[in-house]
Amino acid sequence: MKNLLGSSIKDLENVALNYGQAAFRGRQIYKWIYNYRNKKKNIDQIEALPLDFRKQLKDDGFKVSDLSLQEKKLANDGTLKLLLSTVDNETIECVGIPNEKRLTACLSSQVGCPMDCKFCATGKEGLKRSLKASEILDQILFIENEMNRKVTNIVFMGMGEPLLNIDELLLSIKSINEDFQISQRKITVSTVALPKMINKLSAKSFEILGKCQFTLAISLHASNQKTREMIIPSAKNYHIKNIINDCRQFVRDTGRRVSFEYLILGGVNDKLEDAHELSGLLKGFQCHVNLIQYNQIDEVEYKRASFKNLKSFQSKLFSSGIAVSFRKSRGLDKNAACGQLRQNAKIK
Repeated sequence: MKNLLGSSIKDLENVALNYGQAAFRGRQIYKWIYNYRNKKKNIDQIEALPLDFRKQLKDDGFKVSDLSLQEKKLANDGTLKLLLSTVDNETIECVGIPNEKRLTACLSSQVGCPMDCKFCATGKEGLKRSLKASEILDQILFIENEMNRKVTNIVFMGMGEPLLNIDELLLSIKSINEDFQISQRKITVSTVALPKMINKLSAKSFEILGKCQFTLAISLHASNQKTREMIIPSAKNYHIKNIINDCRQFVRDTGRRVSFEYLILGGVNDKLEDAHELSGLLKGFQCHVNLIQYNQIDEVEYKRASFKNLKSFQSKLFSSGIAVSFRKSRGLDKNAACGQLRQNAKIK
């Protein structure tokens, strides 16, 4: 254990004891790491620790951060998008989305993404690798430090497919819950959905976390298999009806409702017939539909649906008894779509 981020109080007490220090020195490190007001990242700057102890830790390769800030974009609505560099010279994105009452951190779980969703900029260069739990958690620290606020909510909706990095994902959620003091109920895991992985997610959550109380969000984006395969090539491996069946089982196993993300694409999935078909698909179990405005990118041909179509779609779901909400885009003036900031940086 060289990166201390994600370590529990007990872990850090043991680090201190191994160096002949009192256990409370480990608690001092813990308090320093997880205090959002602390903008210092280097171990030799932990002023509460004796100088020789700091030097020993640094000389032995202990650290808190593997990431560095490469670029940041602040939108007019206060949304902050960060481009972070890894030690192996890859880049990832994370986003801070503020309002008066909360600060939501949108986190990446991988460098790039293998799913190749046709509306998304992230998958254009494929998957480079998965992130370690410490790299996932480090994104929270960068957002807190840059925005000088404590993160209150987490969404795994950044770069990557979280269920292809399930162990590190759950280890990061464990630390987010226990160390960052963010309730699981304020954490959302968004996935395109992969065969057998929804069941694996719930089972491993109980194994690693002891409970499964976060929100599962399925990037559905279609009301039938044909449309879904057109915009999400990997969908051919997992029929939409099987996804819904596995989600029903997830609700039975966890007691948590499932959220379905539905990106409205003009002329593709925004018709009333689509809304009617979606209602029939989802009717009868505990779920919620989150309609999303599309952030256009230059690399693809998809367009935003009209606001009129979006509202009609929402009304149709609501009248069919489906819980539905509408999520407006944030940060539109600053490369809002996932992966755009990273792609633009590569072009420069």
